[in-house]
Amino acid sequence: MKEMECGSMLKGELAEGCRHCIEGSKMVLLVTGRCPWGCYYCPVSLEKKGKDVVYANEGRVHTDEEIIAEAESMDATGTGITGGDPLTCMDRTVHMIRMLKEKFGPGHHIHLYTATIDPEKASALEEAGLDEIRFHPPRDMWARMGETRLADIVSKTGMDVGIEVPAIPGSEDDLISLIRYATSAGVKFVNLNELEFSESNWDMMDSHGYDVRDDVSSAVLGSEETALKAMEACEGSIHFCSSPFKDGVQLRRRLIRKAENVCKDYQGITEDGTIVRGLLYAPDPEKAAAELREMGVEDGMMAVLDNKVEVAPWILEEIADQLEYKCYVSEQYPTADGLEVERTPLN
Repeated sequence: MKEMECGSMLKGELAEGCRHCIEGSKMVLLVTGRCPWGCYYCPVSLEKKGKDVVYANEGRVHTDEEIIAEAESMDATGTGITGGDPLTCMDRTVHMIRMLKEKFGPGHHIHLYTATIDPEKASALEEAGLDEIRFHPPRDMWARMGETRLADIVSKTGMDVGIEVPAIPGSEDDLISLIRYATSAGVKFVNLNELEFSESNWDMMDSHGYDVRDDVSSAVLGSEETALKAMEACEGSIHFCSSPFKDGVQLRRRLIRKAENVCKDYQGITEDGTIVRGLLYAPDPEKAAAELREMGVEDGMMAVLDNKVEVAPWILEEIADQLEYKCYVSEQYPTADGLEVERTPLN
């Protein structure tokens, strides 16, 4: 067993889709928030859960062009299609796969998550161009996988087939049963995710008696131990994906990748992938910009916006005390919502 970054563990080979995610080069495409399974531990956000919406990374999208633009903005080498359950809207999902392959070529790696183990639908997804399918059967199916048609799918498909489930404390026996069955059926890999609290599942998780691992994490106490016990008891390629790994490696590298593509000359990028901006608020931004020019600030180092002037932060820090306007350094995510994470006054 090999230790990876941020507490993740690997036995055997890593799934191809995971290799892209580790580099931060996979776009996350939620094709619907609808799902018939009702798993109590589902972490999907309230704005998406149960709703027929489409999101590319953090932004809601309505057209193919918006999806393509998001992929291009991060130089995506692949896409992870998720939900909800994407197989509740097969026509849309098939269209998305074909559209992405046509735009970016066969090398654009696409993997998909679903709880629906249906050979006919799996075949349609493969025909559309899907490279990798990850089944996440509901908890009550883990010890009854022989009742599904998973083995039929594995035996007939050219796609990589995997299992991806949360490591639920107290589920060791059924989890081991699931992994052993999947391996015997020819599944290529198993991913075990550290179980996490989220805004949408908090009440249900609490009602099941789970606790957070510590005060700075949303990870569930005992989830990591459950995963490691299962890995030690089973053969095959198994990856434990820790909560810090998802945020500190996958998300962070995706943000850095996006920031490097969208960052303006008058902005900076932090080691966490956030964009740093200098903000000057003025009743007349054009007048303020003219004053900045008189102070030697070049046009390429600022931009006039609605009620403010954005100025290179390293320049604004030097001259803020000479200005009558309120000035700040702002740090925000390079995402569709542009979430501001910190703002520091300069004068």
